[in-house]
Amino acid sequence: MKYTSLGRTGLQVSRLCLGTMNFGPQSSEALSFAIMDQALEKGINFFDTANVYGVFTANGDTSHLHLGLTEEIVGRWLAQAGRRDQIVLATKVYGKVGEGVNERGLSAYHIRKACEDSLRRLKTDHIDLYQMHHIERSTPWEEIWQAMEKLVREGKVIYVGSSNFAGWDIATAQSAAQARHFMGLVSEQSLYSLTDRMIELEVIPACRHYGLGLIPYSTLAGGLLGGALSKASEGRRAGRHQVQRIEAHRSQLEAYEALCRELGEAPSDIAQAWVLHNPVVTAPIIGPRTVEQLTGSLRALDISIPVETMQRLDGIFPGPGGEAPNAYAW
Repeated sequence: MKYTSLGRTGLQVSRLCLGTMNFGPQSSEALSFAIMDQALEKGINFFDTANVYGVFTANGDTSHLHLGLTEEIVGRWLAQAGRRDQIVLATKVYGKVGEGVNERGLSAYHIRKACEDSLRRLKTDHIDLYQMHHIERSTPWEEIWQAMEKLVREGKVIYVGSSNFAGWDIATAQSAAQARHFMGLVSEQSLYSLTDRMIELEVIPACRHYGLGLIPYSTLAGGLLGGALSKASEGRRAGRHQVQRIEAHRSQLEAYEALCRELGEAPSDIAQAWVLHNPVVTAPIIGPRTVEQLTGSLRALDISIPVETMQRLDGIFPGPGGEAPNAYAW
């Protein structure tokens, strides 16, 4: 396994981050344990979850909600001897976790309670990376940072990160943190893949400027970049929504999968390797539903993409044109 610093911090994390969103809804607790066992064995020390993960579907009925289920599964795995100190544990706060008017968002009131609840579910006394799952511009940064500083002083949180922030949100957050002589954000978790490159405009430049590590999610674009056309030709069934997405991107996917065949690599591995090629990226999130999927994800770490191939990928999946403002102004 390869390791790198989490943004400008001295903390070393694996170049792949284990995402746990499928634990509970898609993967049983026993299978989730097996995936985490294998991840740790392979050297993945960076685990990501969230307090709102764990929507449980039974017999097609999505009304069975168990928010926090995923944290509980991770917590029971962590409770086994020696596990906690071997991983960097990340979770999130923001989403609605109850019917009360204050059971969501980034108020100091909610941050405090949400952190305590996550600590209880995760069966630990501290969270290594506590991420704001979304921006809430109606809550002042003075309030947010006051709450986060308190958690850091108490030893309940080590680092603070963001997720789904705009570039100017990152800048505003860091300016407010600097005024309080607080470290502020150390990472940003964003949607990023060959088909979703909008963050190249302003989020990636902001991360580079402020020293935030970028943690991309959905790097396979919901399976679209995982060989969707090839799988369809093999007779594998896909949902209606996925079929519509495939048709909308068919010409691009045909060119992309042909290029991957030429390179002799799986489309999913090239997609992950492309994300890892960006120097701002700390660790893309992988969300395996099986141990085999986890093991297969490791191949991307060993793929080096030549400049010519990067240019061909840009031709198939054009980004926003570079960084702002050069992307849209002289």
